Amino acid sequence: MRVGLDVGGTKTDAVVVDAHDAVIGSVRLPTLWGPDGVARTVVDAVAALGARAGVDPGSFASVGIGMPGQVRPGTMRVSHALNLGIDRMDVRETLAPLLGLPVRVENDVKAAAVGAAVLQGRDSIAYLNLGTGVAAGIVVGGRVWRGRRGAAGEVGHISIDPHGPECRCGGRGCIESLAGGASIAARWERPGEYPVRDVFDAADGGDALAIELRAGLASAVAAAVRILVLTADVDAVVLGGGLTALADRMLPEVRAALSRGAAGSPFLRSLALADRVEVLPPGSPAAALGAAIVGGTRDTEEVVVHG
Repeated sequence: MRVGLDVGGTKTDAVVVDAHDAVIGSVRLPTLWGPDGVARTVVDAVAALGARAGVDPGSFASVGIGMPGQVRPGTMRVSHALNLGIDRMDVRETLAPLLGLPVRVENDVKAAAVGAAVLQGRDSIAYLNLGTGVAAGIVVGGRVWRGRRGAAGEVGHISIDPHGPECRCGGRGCIESLAGGASIAARWERPGEYPVRDVFDAADGGDALAIELRAGLASAVAAAVRILVLTADVDAVVLGGGLTALADRMLPEVRAALSRGAAGSPFLRSLALADRVEVLPPGSPAAALGAAIVGGTRDTEEVVVHG
């Protein structure tokens, strides 16, 4: 049995999987702040999974951890995981002595791509995470594509409108500035528990700003899909993340934007972009499952998934 954890800014989802990558137990804990807090969260989650499975946690084969931030290929060091209070952390060096188990770490979106490939039954996908920000993980031929510095899939910071809203990266009109939940909420400037949902509701009611924001979201997601297919020619672009709670209302507009963009191009029409978009089911454990698969490999550079 292998353990996988999706360590997020507010909560950590953890699963234990069997030899066939089937989830046989899960827990959710609040994520504690900073390197020490994250380490404590991971240790507690592994212990809770052992109790849930009725086994000694020390008997697990491995622990894989998906977390935000940059994971340099070939290392177990995470940097710039700012929403966890982590500037730099050697995850294996910190956690292996505490757990007494092999520990491996992967960027959370790339881990989710691994899990999504298994859950969707494909060996070639791009997982597009739509949440506070926008990023993608790419699996091609069953292997995670990281790039030389681990930046493969950072489509959120591709500018599609040089005169568009400012992005947190310093650019303008980036996909994230139009489709990221934090950017949409900032531009909406109206209090609410779920600002993006409020934008959709207001757009349905005819609010001009809401209509503009909703259209920008659909256009930016469509651009991300187009870029991912044209660069990696994946079988599917699988949408995940918090904004997919609005998938029923968002997806028709995204597909319409893809169809409009391809209307004048026989080449783009031949790619059937709108048909390649899929959505992870609500509550999918993709990131934690992917982390478990990563954790069970000897070398994170050689992760192979079989969809």
